[in-house]
Amino acid sequence: MILSDKDIKEYLKNGKLVIEPAPSEEQIQPAWIDLRLGNEFLIFKRREVAYIDPKSPPKDYTEKIVVKDGKPFILHPGEFVLGTVKEYIKFPSDLAGAVDGRSSLGRLGILTHITSTFINPGWEGRLVLEINNIGIMPVALYPGMRICKVVFFKLSSPCEIPYSQRKDAKYKVQEGVEASKLGEEFHDKKRE
Repeated sequence: MILSDKDIKEYLKNGKLVIEPAPSEEQIQPAWIDLRLGNEFLIFKRREVAYIDPKSPPKDYTEKIVVKDGKPFILHPGEFVLGTVKEYIKFPSDLAGAVDGRSSLGRLGILTHITSTFINPGWEGRLVLEINNIGIMPVALYPGMRICKVVFFKLSSPCEIPYSQRKDAKYKVQEGVEASKLGEEFHDKKRE
């Protein structure tokens, strides 16, 4: 079951779902909440690194950029960056979510978070978005603009082990933009 705006407001009111800062009325839509673009971006150092091996990622293959409020981050055609949202979210054990881009940005060629759109019950932190410009024109992205939406799904019952309690959870309680931690999976197998 997808939560309606009424149910989302009830989850927020009783503190079962935490979103800080609290979403504005403009952000709460009929069946989702719009999230705003944060100030942090990770760009890839294409000229310094020949390739990325997920099994053994190179050190410092990304660079963090912090954009001030009111200033644009220009995403050029073909570019891919990681960005974060302003809101810190804490999911209860009986809700899951899905992140989706905004149609208005898609019409400019901006794809927001195409892979791994699912958010586990019990996940907590600032979402890191995979942002790509597939258009033919550079596009200005501004911190604070609505960048994506989160749809909330009610589980049939609370999960037994929320994401925040899993030992293998790589991205729990993330505060800012982070690069892939896929390499941890290869290292864990070596210890087995």
